Amino acid sequence: MNEPIDTDKDGNALTLMDVMATEDNICDNLDSKIKSEQLRRFVKESLTPRERTIIALRYGLEGSRPLTQREVAQLMDISRSYVSRIEKKALEKLKKRFDKGENSPQKKI
Repeated sequence: MNEPIDTDKDGNALTLMDVMATEDNICDNLDSKIKSEQLRRFVKESLTPRERTIIALRYGLEGSRPLTQREVAQLMDISRSYVSRIEKKALEKLKKRFDKGENSPQKKI
């Protein structure tokens, strides 16, 4: 595993372990991308428009920076505690959806 099998562009020895570590990163990145796409779909399918807005603002889901509950409350003209309640409810819905899984068993007809 630690025997040199090749060299990189700088002439450093590459071992099989180096190559395998890179493949692990590829698998991890692919897994993250799949879960991110699932999350986007679950947000769209499971949450109300208000919940979607709050989750997107709080966690910066649409390329914006994440905002505090106070900042979201000011933007939406609601109380911070209401933002907190809506956020908590939305996160619970998303957690249930992830726990349930994408492909729940279905009856065959």
